[in-house]
Amino acid sequence: MTQESQHVPSAETERGDGHAAEPELTGVRNFRDVGGLPAADGRQVRRGVLFRSGHLAGATAQDAVFLSSLGLHTVFDFRNAADRKLDGPDIELPGVRNVNIPLNDPAEGAEFWKLVRHGDVDQLRSILADGKAGARMADSYRRIVVERTAEVGRVLRTVADGGVPVLVHCAAGKDRAGVTTAVVLLALGVGHEAIEEDYLKSNAAHRRYQVRRDENAGGGRSAEVLELLGPLFGARVEYLRTAFTAIEEHWGGTDRYLAEGLGLTPAARESMRARLLTV
Repeated sequence: MTQESQHVPSAETERGDGHAAEPELTGVRNFRDVGGLPAADGRQVRRGVLFRSGHLAGATAQDAVFLSSLGLHTVFDFRNAADRKLDGPDIELPGVRNVNIPLNDPAEGAEFWKLVRHGDVDQLRSILADGKAGARMADSYRRIVVERTAEVGRVLRTVADGGVPVLVHCAAGKDRAGVTTAVVLLALGVGHEAIEEDYLKSNAAHRRYQVRRDENAGGGRSAEVLELLGPLFGARVEYLRTAFTAIEEHWGGTDRYLAEGLGLTPAARESMRARLLTV
């Protein structure tokens, strides 16, 4: 079967309730169009301009045909060098600008994946048990907000300057992509509740990152090991709320965070709204 003759799922396919159906991608997890969320001024996020997903390294030929059909201008990959070494670089899509902006340190990524893939059960208990895994994840969200203002600001300015449709992703499409998507939505006037609802969709079984363990790792994929690793790969609303709290604590609110933290001018913010919101 040629690539052209394969059935390609459409982003505009109707589910029967008036909303676009999600495509069934084989090698890309956690893909979705963020369109349809309500903004504060009565408008909605446009469909077909803002997408999020897990990494694109495993995309099949049919996945690539679908992704190419979206008319993407820019793909932002927030993975670090350790992530990219583990899963590989994104596929190249014709005419699409691929931008890698790591949102955490490669050394942290290497240590993280070593723990996930090879850590024995005693190591996992000492590092992740008793709420330590959740605290680790919440802190990573806080650090993106506080320490990665230049990187996140670059994403927003690219969108404001016309770099849409845009797809943002990390490894699982949950944390680094989740925070950045949340910030974009804040700039559009989307409320916390709607942002959280979209964020929590990453918990669906077909979206979650498929954790792999070395066959010689102590504890393997036992129930205890998977329970210890669970907080690292689940979307928990308290993680995202840590990011929101960090914005309040460091800048006193979203407007100052966008303007002073990310360097987003009023004109750029209005340009984002014009490009990403319905009339």
